[in-house]
Amino acid sequence: MIPYGFLYRGMTRNQTVSLDDDGDLVFRALADKSRRELLDRLYERAGQSLSELCEGLEMTRPAVAKHLRILEQASLVSFERKGREKLHYLNPVPINGIAERWIGKFERPHLRVLSDLKDLLEAPTPDRGHQVRRPKGRADD
Repeated sequence: MIPYGFLYRGMTRNQTVSLDDDGDLVFRALADKSRRELLDRLYERAGQSLSELCEGLEMTRPAVAKHLRILEQASLVSFERKGREKLHYLNPVPINGIAERWIGKFERPHLRVLSDLKDLLEAPTPDRGHQVRRPKGRADD
């Protein structure tokens, strides 16, 4: 079990992660598509500055900074100062806490099989492009 109030790379003392709460801040932070995109970018390459995170986004710099503050408040992003730069890092611990608490209840192996089946059925076919395929032997209604 993860100890209460531990620190993750680049976190300051006032950014400890508590897994005892119900995760409202984490859920609210993850609810926004722009914030999820920022998390994806930090997953792909850790230690990015605000300027680097702004590149290629259709958001203003202040908007990106605001989203990062919300992610920091939810402990999904930590930062480290290097000189004048503030480098941002993904903190996967709150997401893992949610996964253990909520997804674990629903038996991951069964969900994985259903997800694989969905991917197989929705895979593009060479002759028809992207269409849902029905299993053989099933009559259309």
